[in-house]
Amino acid sequence: MPRQGGTPTLDYASKLRSTRRNSLPDTRAGLLGLVGGDEFHPGNEPQDALLAASARGPAYVLATAASRSRPEMVVRHAQTWFKRFSLELIELPVYTKSQAHDPALTAMAAGTGFCYLPGGDPGLVATVLRGSPVGDAIIEAWRHGAALAGSSAGAMALCSETLVRQSFPGHTQRRALPGLGVVPQAAVLPHHDSFGEKWYPSARAALPHTVLIGIDERTCALWESGSWRCLGAGGVTLYIPDAPAVRVASGALDGIPQPLASPTT
Repeated sequence: MPRQGGTPTLDYASKLRSTRRNSLPDTRAGLLGLVGGDEFHPGNEPQDALLAASARGPAYVLATAASRSRPEMVVRHAQTWFKRFSLELIELPVYTKSQAHDPALTAMAAGTGFCYLPGGDPGLVATVLRGSPVGDAIIEAWRHGAALAGSSAGAMALCSETLVRQSFPGHTQRRALPGLGVVPQAAVLPHHDSFGEKWYPSARAALPHTVLIGIDERTCALWESGSWRCLGAGGVTLYIPDAPAVRVASGALDGIPQPLASPTT
């Protein structure tokens, strides 16, 4: 259930103001989608139709998060799904840090018009792409109009923090690792309607001053030209520090930080 709280703390408010100064909406930046999981299945049509329609150039799928679990199947599934929106996806094969520094793959990433990061291992996307030429090229292409989306582990990696298992075995206890930082001061709790809500206590303990975005499966928190909104089959639950949790089934999402549509200094 949504947690109750009070007025956001001064510490969080000051951090949010600082973030906003470095992330003012830039109309050049493309659509940005954070999907809660179960991608490429019915229920995802509202967000995927918009993302596909906005693609302006080559469209790529990066199955980096699935590199340990038959990524070729994920790629084929993505390609089949997006054909219904008249969009041909091409695999951008980046599964290792070496590939993330490959000049030819970097050039492909720089020319992307749409890039989708499917789910899998939450730590792999950030570990492989963070600070790499391919990762930087994808983000820069988004800043200049390309559409960018991630689901589950892919969505998690697009935020400033990505949540991984605290220990093995175990599933609900999470710790934070640095993400790609497209959405600052934020972390995604994917599959929120099935198991992601159980991550909340450990996620809040690890990230006391971070906006936690609980996204249901087949549901998208979509950013476009300075505004966030909810699309898809489920809802989005926002956990703003020391404030009541708010669930939104459709429409505007207030409280998610603006993405970094221009590089920070």
